[in-house]
Amino acid sequence: MGFGDLKAPSGLKVLNDFLSDRSYIEGHVPSQADVAVFDAITSPPPADLCHALRWFNHIKSYQSQKNSLPGVKKPLGQYGPAGVADATASVAKKVENDDDDDDDVDLFGSDDEEDAEAARLKEERVAAYAAKKANKPTVIAKSSILLDVKPWDDETDMAKLEECVRSIQMDGLVWGQSKLVPVGYGIKKLQINCVVEDDKVGTDILEEKITAFEDFVQSMDVAAFNKI
Repeated sequence: MGFGDLKAPSGLKVLNDFLSDRSYIEGHVPSQADVAVFDAITSPPPADLCHALRWFNHIKSYQSQKNSLPGVKKPLGQYGPAGVADATASVAKKVENDDDDDDDVDLFGSDDEEDAEAARLKEERVAAYAAKKANKPTVIAKSSILLDVKPWDDETDMAKLEECVRSIQMDGLVWGQSKLVPVGYGIKKLQINCVVEDDKVGTDILEEKITAFEDFVQSMDVAAFNKI
């Protein structure tokens, strides 16, 4: 797991793709996972990486509270998509080594070697603990959500609006039944049900994606939210 080199455009592209259907690095609230990845980025992502930039600015607003966010900060290699290795730390280490090439050689060693060994042992223990937790059977928490999606006016094509909403596909999201409900002056809203896996899909990401169809959607509200 990892994002490649987060100090390079290629790594930021991996992060942007990873956040295309997520609000946060893990779960659906800011956590130490977001802090760990945020701290590895030296500057805001470019505007064309909209998902990564949206996430960066959001996490930046928590900087004064970052030490109080939930979770335990893990090595970068334990976040991100499978099949992509973390290269941020190794690239940073290579730059550091290149800068030290002209320094005098310390024939008697230093505390840096001991610190590096301690850090390696700590990473191994954290990785072992994470693997142990991952092997425990988990109960997938799900919720049933009833959404009210309101059009701009009575001339909005409601069939097209529903088609746009149902076109949103994410891991952990299943669309259910829907109906049109009159709200007055000839306007009808779309009332649609969905079942989500709580760790994968939150109401914030649903609202973001649905209101992105701004030619049809005026607003989205949660009419009912029930744990399954």
